[in-house]
This record gives sequence, C-alpha cells and structure tokens, in this order.
Amino acid sequence: MQIIKREWTPESADEMHKEDWFAIIFSVIAYIALLIGTAMSALLIPTGFFILIIGILATIIMYWIIDPKLRAISSEYEKQEKDYLLKLEEIQKWEADK
Repeated sequence: MQIIKREWTPESADEMHKEDWFAIIFSVIAYIALLIGTAMSALLIPTGFFILIIGILATIIMYWIIDPKLRAISSEYEKQEKDYLLKLEEIQKWEADK
C-alpha cells in the first residue's frame, strides 16, 4: 500500500485526507525554512544555505503530495464552469431573440 495516494477522483479529492495533513506540515516547514534560510544566506551564514535547501526540498515535496488532488478538483471545476457558460450563453441568446 502506498503512503501517499497519487490517483484521485474529484469527489474524494475534495475531502480531507492524510495527504492534506502531510501537505500542511511540509508547507509550514517550507515557509519557515525558506524565510530563515534566505535571511541567513543573505548574511552569508553557512547554515543558512543548508536551511534554504531544506526549505526548497520541503516545497517540492509539498507540491508533489498535493498536486494530484488539485488537478483532480480543478478538472471538475473546469467542467462545471464550461457547463455554466454554455447555459449562460443559451439564456443570453434566448433573451436576445425576444
């Protein structure tokens, strides 16, 4: 069994799962590490470069975890938006024909 689920349906992606908690934890780590790492690197403190690399890696891991869920949800919203725009176009066409 996989630790991180990579295949999502729009319905299941919209619910909270352990992947969301992983993404939350990595986003906090990434934000703090990028903030501190950038400041320390700007001051040329060697540890800052290491912390900055950790922040970059945490950002990549966070993106890798949460991106499949975002893509699944996005595809569903795009479909809903397309249906709504077609319906709106029909309504406007009908009102223009009056």
